[in-house]
Amino acid sequence: MMPFKVVIPARLASTRLPRKLLAPLAGKPLLQWTWEAARASGAAEVIVAADSDEVVDACRAFGADARLTDAAHQSGTDRINEIAGQAGWPDDAVVVNLQGDEPLMPPALVRQAAELLAADAGADIATLCHALHSREDWLNPNVVKLVADERGYALYFSRAPIPWKRESGGGDAPLPEGLAFRHIGLYAYRAGALRRFSALPPSPLETCEMLEQLRALSHGQRIKVGVAAEAPPRGVDTADDLAAVAALLARRQP
Repeated sequence: MMPFKVVIPARLASTRLPRKLLAPLAGKPLLQWTWEAARASGAAEVIVAADSDEVVDACRAFGADARLTDAAHQSGTDRINEIAGQAGWPDDAVVVNLQGDEPLMPPALVRQAAELLAADAGADIATLCHALHSREDWLNPNVVKLVADERGYALYFSRAPIPWKRESGGGDAPLPEGLAFRHIGLYAYRAGALRRFSALPPSPLETCEMLEQLRALSHGQRIKVGVAAEAPPRGVDTADDLAAVAALLARRQP
């Protein structure tokens, strides 16, 4: 396994829960939990790609390597690409994008994504998924689904319930067990593919579904998909999520 890097894009002005990354969570800023998970993955380097001096200062207070990036970036991927450019990483460097609001992300999944990409010279990007067993999740547009080909390359990502059995009829369609997978929003990129991706315009499919990974597929980049042994715990998008994660961490602590 070649060494890999983790970059954590950190934007303070999140839409649904502003300033969540610095919110106190079981005695630490939320972002510190994510950084610690990245460090535990075995990454050779972990960098926080911050959108403000306030985030940089907070990260440095708990010992993180934090670097300021352009506040105008529209996505975490663009923020990571700026870090890769600043650092001069070669095209074959493996870089994992771990969102800052994933304090419970298992370190093993971060490493799995990196290893999946490193093992497949034909892939530009790697990501993970897990089997869906809940029809409610399968129908939920906030749960992103994916389908892959027989070699493990992504065919499509959607907020719609895919795949859909033709003979199922209307809204009472059953969950297609063994075929329905939830996407885990964790990506490993080769630095060269990351640069090419960031230079591409948004695709119509990406704009329609509001899923950035569809830009890569629309422009011919290959995304390798690995199945995670277990679903990661919830990330933090809302105040309710923050409270739920805090309760879970409280139960874990002795």
